[in-house]
Amino acid sequence: MDLEDSLFQDRTNLFLELLDSPNLSHRENILQMLNRGEKRYCVSLDEIRDFDRPFWQGLMDHPTPYLEAMDNALKQIVHGVRDARHIFPEHEHFYIGLKGSLGNHMRNPRTIDAKLLGQLVGVEGIVVRTSLVRPKVLRSVHYCPATGRTESKTYKDATMGEGTVSQAAVYPTADAEGNPLITEYGMCTYMDHQTISIQEMPEKAPAGQLPTSLEIVLDDDLADKVKPGDRVQIIGAYRTHGGGNGSSRFRAYVLGNNVVILNAKSHVVEGVSDEEVRQINLISKREDAFDILSRSLAPSIFGFEYIKQAVLLMLLGGAEKNLENGTHIRGDINILMVGDPSTAKSQMLRFVLNSANLAIATTGRGSSGVGLTAAVTMDSETGERRLEAGAMVLADRGVVCIDEFDKMSDTDRVAIHEVMEQQTVTIAKAGIHTTLNARCSVIAAANPVFGQYDVTKPPHKNIALPDSLLSRFDLLFIVTDETNDEKDRRIADHVIKMHRYIKPGTEVGAVTRDQPPQVLSVGEPVKDTADDPMWDIEEHVLSVGFVKKYVQYAKSRVNPVLSRDASNLIVDTYTSLRNDDTSQRTAPITARTLETLIRLSTAHAKIRLSARVDLEDAEVARDVLRYALFKDVPMENRHKRRRRGESAEQEEISDVEEDLEHLELSDDDAERDNAADNNAYNSQASTARQRSLAALRADSTFDEMSDFVVPSSQLVSEIDMEDSVLSSQPRARQGMSTSRLDFFTRQFSNVLRASKDFENGGSMHRDAVLEAVNQGVPEEDKFAQEEGYAVLQRLSDDGKIMLTDEGDVYSI
Repeated sequence: MDLEDSLFQDRTNLFLELLDSPNLSHRENILQMLNRGEKRYCVSLDEIRDFDRPFWQGLMDHPTPYLEAMDNALKQIVHGVRDARHIFPEHEHFYIGLKGSLGNHMRNPRTIDAKLLGQLVGVEGIVVRTSLVRPKVLRSVHYCPATGRTESKTYKDATMGEGTVSQAAVYPTADAEGNPLITEYGMCTYMDHQTISIQEMPEKAPAGQLPTSLEIVLDDDLADKVKPGDRVQIIGAYRTHGGGNGSSRFRAYVLGNNVVILNAKSHVVEGVSDEEVRQINLISKREDAFDILSRSLAPSIFGFEYIKQAVLLMLLGGAEKNLENGTHIRGDINILMVGDPSTAKSQMLRFVLNSANLAIATTGRGSSGVGLTAAVTMDSETGERRLEAGAMVLADRGVVCIDEFDKMSDTDRVAIHEVMEQQTVTIAKAGIHTTLNARCSVIAAANPVFGQYDVTKPPHKNIALPDSLLSRFDLLFIVTDETNDEKDRRIADHVIKMHRYIKPGTEVGAVTRDQPPQVLSVGEPVKDTADDPMWDIEEHVLSVGFVKKYVQYAKSRVNPVLSRDASNLIVDTYTSLRNDDTSQRTAPITARTLETLIRLSTAHAKIRLSARVDLEDAEVARDVLRYALFKDVPMENRHKRRRRGESAEQEEISDVEEDLEHLELSDDDAERDNAADNNAYNSQASTARQRSLAALRADSTFDEMSDFVVPSSQLVSEIDMEDSVLSSQPRARQGMSTSRLDFFTRQFSNVLRASKDFENGGSMHRDAVLEAVNQGVPEEDKFAQEEGYAVLQRLSDDGKIMLTDEGDVYSI
């Protein structure tokens, strides 16, 4: 015992030296901890390792005796820095919490094994069950009326130290001489105690295997800190219970020392490099950014243009609002797809499941109402009631994919009404009253009532879902399997291209979304098609990994607010929809439809990384919503129908004329330019458009986006985003010539390519930039200093360059 006491004192003194180190501010931080009324002070493991490596190694291998000494050192510091404001009982406990790097001791419920028993570990998972918080007695006080003396008794269990013999938590009724004792409950010391279960992250579970669980014991201030659905990182000692009944099998658990909630990490940009941020900014400035990103979703699925656009907007989400009166307005977008079998509805759900940052899949027949929300269960060993989270609570801040939505019973379907609008799950049963967060988007797929969609009947007769549920879906798409010879051939050609080899060593059942697919191609291109310049024009798509990072970056970067023009268009759209023909629309038009327009337009503004929802965002929201309600395609995207009396030959000529017109620049933006510059602006913009088309026809190779951009046929290619952005024609603004602005942009683009100052994130002073731009320019066309500074400021405002207050110019 003397040796143990000596070791305990040595460890205490050593940790006191760390807390008293003059280079660190632990004493001030401990005083702030007391001011906040907290009892746990966190210290970094990295800091302990740098201070004394043998002490750190002992803490990692045998955490319990070291933590007891560290807690004792903290208590001595607390008594040294406390003042009259800090009042607490004499036997108050204070704890050291650990954080920082754990190396190979950082595991998850699946990879933790028996070799780590008795050691310090860290585990990450999602909380699936929590027990009720119960008090646990630590010290009882008893008074003997016969002798007038007071006695105390301490209690310990298996969670209070290594080798501790559990004592029965039974109050003594008599002293050693047989005199009766009275328990002084007000002087006894208790501690909160809770048991939770964490499960492996669903997206990290191996393909085809169920997630594993691990029991966590939380005491005192850590109890009731988490709730079902929270994603947590827990550091603690990995311990084991006795087998009982002579069994050789033991139950393992982690005695929690520190709990970090990771929910906020779903909005933190992780793994996005500076180069990727630069490419994201370049794409966001493109006029076709929305089309490129939506086309990159599920490239293996042919068509689905508007549904892919809707899924992209759903992944981005709108703006969540919590009003002062307690009202919560959701920002998540819900989508329902109803249609014929074999129309890729389930495949679209699979893509969302594999590409969203957090997504959980379920089916209508295989899910119950409590399985989707939350359930109160009974612990088979302790007999206590426990709260178990359902799919929607586990998917908080994520996406829930529900397939075969129509197969769900009415009773179970009613359970998700609250989740889809209020985004909470309220439980009031078996003595448990609580509210859990379920802030998730819902994307569901269902079949019509008759198996096949009957176009002769109105939508509500085909869908057969109540309006109370349909109104909670922001967008409802009808997907029909129409017979069309040309379309069927294109679909067949697309499906054949998607058949490809899988790389050797790929895990069976694993998602291969981040691997470049290997397309099986047979033979050489036909000579006629190989010589055709239009044969080389392919729609480029971004890799799924880059799209995920783009969505993640855009969600965390901006929180757009509505502009007056966008608000007016949204109001006009809503009022017109309320007065439209009601016989053929797929969903009822309610006040929720107005919020849908706001959410869709806000999500589109996030694509542009804009802090304001402009008119173009509201127009996109209107087009997507009208397509979902009526399958109404905007005029600029609608193919011309054959006019009455028009022959097939004339129709073909009209289509060619339409394609040629589509290549010309619209004059809508040019009308806002200065009258003197209209002709120059249109001519140069048209020339730029023709140059871009010629570049595509020549299948030119670009360097900027080689890691992120892939063509739709082989999903592997490259595209130059910098050329397209820097050579894009900026709109003329009041007081500045469009032609001069365009001329400066082209000259500056050449400087960017030629100068080595911009390599590796370098910069150039604006005076040097102006000198380089004016090099080789006729004297009468050179830019004056004031004019050059103004153009550089304009490019900086447009997000094409970064101009510092000191005049340094950086390329984005």
